Amino acid sequence: MADVDTKPAASGDVLAQGRLQHSIATTLLVIAAARAEREAAPVHAARQRLAAVYGATRLRRRLERDAPAE
Repeated sequence: MADVDTKPAASGDVLAQGRLQHSIATTLLVIAAARAEREAAPVHAARQRLAAVYGATRLRRRLERDAPAE
Protein backbone atom coordinates (compact mmCIF):
# COMPACT_ATOMS: atom_id res chain seq x y z
CA MET A 1 0.00 0.00 0.00
CA ALA A 2 1.37 3.43 -0.95
CA ASP A 3 2.03 6.09 1.63
CA VAL A 4 -0.69 8.71 1.44
CA ASP A 5 -0.16 12.15 2.86
CA THR A 6 -3.32 12.86 4.84
CA LYS A 7 -2.28 16.41 5.63
CA PRO A 8 -4.30 18.81 3.47
CA ALA A 9 -2.32 20.95 1.09
CA ALA A 10 -2.10 24.59 2.09
CA SER A 11 -4.40 26.76 0.07
CA GLY A 12 -3.22 29.85 -1.76
CA ASP A 13 -4.82 32.05 0.88
CA VAL A 14 -2.93 30.33 3.68
CA LEU A 15 0.35 30.67 1.80
CA ALA A 16 -0.35 34.33 1.06
CA GLN A 17 -1.17 34.91 4.73
CA GLY A 18 2.13 33.32 5.75
CA ARG A 19 4.08 35.44 3.26
CA LEU A 20 2.32 38.58 4.48
CA GLN A 21 3.11 37.79 8.12
CA HIS A 22 6.75 37.13 7.21
CA SER A 23 6.91 40.39 5.27
CA ILE A 24 5.44 42.35 8.17
CA ALA A 25 7.85 40.75 10.63
CA THR A 26 10.81 41.55 8.38
CA THR A 27 9.64 45.15 7.97
CA LEU A 28 9.30 45.58 11.73
CA LEU A 29 12.84 44.23 12.22
CA VAL A 30 14.21 46.71 9.67
CA ILE A 31 12.37 49.58 11.37
CA ALA A 32 13.70 48.54 14.78
CA ALA A 33 17.25 48.34 13.43
CA ALA A 34 16.96 51.77 11.82
CA ARG A 35 15.62 53.29 15.04
CA ALA A 36 18.42 51.72 17.08
CA GLU A 37 21.01 53.02 14.62
CA ARG A 38 19.44 56.48 14.64
CA GLU A 39 19.55 56.57 18.44
CA ALA A 40 23.21 55.48 18.61
CA ALA A 41 25.29 58.23 20.22
CA PRO A 42 27.42 59.30 17.21
CA VAL A 43 24.50 59.20 14.79
CA HIS A 44 22.20 60.98 17.22
CA ALA A 45 24.76 63.74 17.82
CA ALA A 46 25.32 64.17 14.08
CA ARG A 47 21.58 64.36 13.43
CA GLN A 48 21.17 66.98 16.16
CA ARG A 49 24.05 69.03 14.71
CA LEU A 50 22.57 68.86 11.21
CA ALA A 51 19.17 69.88 12.57
CA ALA A 52 20.72 72.89 14.31
CA VAL A 53 22.57 73.96 11.16
CA TYR A 54 19.46 73.47 9.04
CA GLY A 55 17.35 75.47 11.49
CA ALA A 56 19.88 78.32 11.61
CA THR A 57 20.07 78.40 7.81
CA ARG A 58 16.29 78.57 7.48
CA LEU A 59 16.11 81.35 10.07
CA ARG A 60 18.84 83.36 8.32
CA ARG A 61 17.10 83.02 4.96
CA ARG A 62 13.77 84.05 6.44
CA LEU A 63 15.30 87.09 8.12
CA GLU A 64 17.01 88.07 4.85
CA ARG A 65 13.74 87.67 2.98
CA ASP A 66 11.74 89.61 5.57
CA ALA A 67 14.30 92.41 6.00
CA PRO A 68 13.11 95.74 4.60
CA ALA A 69 14.80 96.68 1.35
CA GLU A 70 17.03 99.73 1.68
